[in-house]
Amino acid sequence: MNSEHFKAQLRKRGQITLPAPIRALLGVEAGDDVTFWQNESGQVVITKAQVIPPDQAWFWTERWQKMEREAQADIEAGKTTVIGDPDELNEAD
Repeated sequence: MNSEHFKAQLRKRGQITLPAPIRALLGVEAGDDVTFWQNESGQVVITKAQVIPPDQAWFWTERWQKMEREAQADIEAGKTTVIGDPDELNEAD
């Protein structure tokens, strides 16, 4: 683990500038969202926010994720059939 420390000054309106090495470590740039949370040790942790576009939110519902896990389990168990082209799909029934 890197023991390098960085300092930032809190401005009047509660703003800070993240030092460039921290921005690089987080993979963030101007306009990106970050989240702050307190871990079980009481330390404040900053992470890059994973923002899901509204038109893709359905994919992350518990129902859809359950179906994804089931499909992946079927693939890993070899319970799938590979279809080469659409005409073969009609013949597979």
